[in-house]
Amino acid sequence: MARIVIADDSDAIRMVLRDILDIGHHELVAEATNGFEAVEKFNETKPDLLLLDMAMPKKDGMSVLKEIMSSNPDAKIIMITASDNLNTMTACINAGALAYLLKPFNFEDVLKNITIALN
Repeated sequence: MARIVIADDSDAIRMVLRDILDIGHHELVAEATNGFEAVEKFNETKPDLLLLDMAMPKKDGMSVLKEIMSSNPDAKIIMITASDNLNTMTACINAGALAYLLKPFNFEDVLKNITIALN
C-alpha cells in the first residue's frame, strides 16, 4: 500500500482516481485542485507518489514537477494529461516524471503505472 496525493482540477478525474486507489489498496493522503496546492500537499504529506495533472490553474503541472523535483530529487511523480504531444511527454520524463498517463485512462493502466513507479 502506497501513500498517494492526487493533484487534478477536475472533480470527476479525482473521483475516478480515488476509486482506482481503493481498488489497488492504496492510501489517498491528500488532494489538490491547483498547482500551488499540489506543491503544498506534497511537502506536507511526503507521499510515496504524486499523480499530477498537466493542465491546472495557478501553476501548471510542468512547473509543479520541476519545483518538486528540484527540492525532492527522489520524488515519484506520474503525470496525467489529455495531450499526447510527444515533446511534452519527453519534457516531463526528462524533468523527472516516472510515467505519463493519457486521459481517458482505465484502472489497469493507472495501477500498473503506480506499481512500476513504486518499484
